[in-house]
Amino acid sequence: MAENPSKRLKEFWAEIPRADEDFLGSIRDWKNVQIAVDEDTIWLKGFTDEQAEAPETQQLPDFILYELREGLLFRKEALVPSKKMRTALLWIPIDKALQLTFPPSNQNYFGIQEKVQVSVKESNEEQPVIALLSNIADIKESIAALPKFKLEKIKWIILGDKALFMGIPLLSFPGKTYWTKDRHLLPAGLDFEFKNLSTLLQQKYNKEPEGWLLWDENGNYLLIKETDFRPLSLSSFRLTEKSREWN
Repeated sequence: MAENPSKRLKEFWAEIPRADEDFLGSIRDWKNVQIAVDEDTIWLKGFTDEQAEAPETQQLPDFILYELREGLLFRKEALVPSKKMRTALLWIPIDKALQLTFPPSNQNYFGIQEKVQVSVKESNEEQPVIALLSNIADIKESIAALPKFKLEKIKWIILGDKALFMGIPLLSFPGKTYWTKDRHLLPAGLDFEFKNLSTLLQQKYNKEPEGWLLWDENGNYLLIKETDFRPLSLSSFRLTEKSREWN
């Protein structure tokens, strides 16, 4: 019986100019994808159907996706092949082949000129928030009026003239809210432009066990140690406020 072509598994290949290699960081953790270099072209293969249509691949500059059929490479929905399958290529898993580099990182505080060149953008997915960054001057009167039970599930840390609160339910203070992804704290409504960078950024910049990376809207981050958080109470807040005044 002849094979039903509709049931045949698709095999996807792709090419991208070698000059655009840095953009492949967005798919570096797709361990099923393999990569090979041929003069000025980078070849990729092994994409799943979902990965072939994913925003991470669609956003790559000069990225050309092919379907391999009987040794020939066809562009999407094309009836005529574009070229023959490349042979004699040395294939390597993409996560082992790419050695990504980043500019000097901001290890200190928001506003420093050195920046991690990571872009965040508006997200279409709504995520529950778990953290709040407030100016201490804006909340020191309000916190004194809160009942004890509202503070018990919250931990906090001082960041300059701001306080970062974490816990659910969040306190109803003015400030910026954050959601969590792979121990990143991202501003509510925003996500990384290339979502698959999330785990890579943790590996690169978070050397603290159970640490957090707090991001702002411009792609700057602050590394926060989990051990620096303390349980929130009115007494701890007042003691911290007094020590800030003495300093």
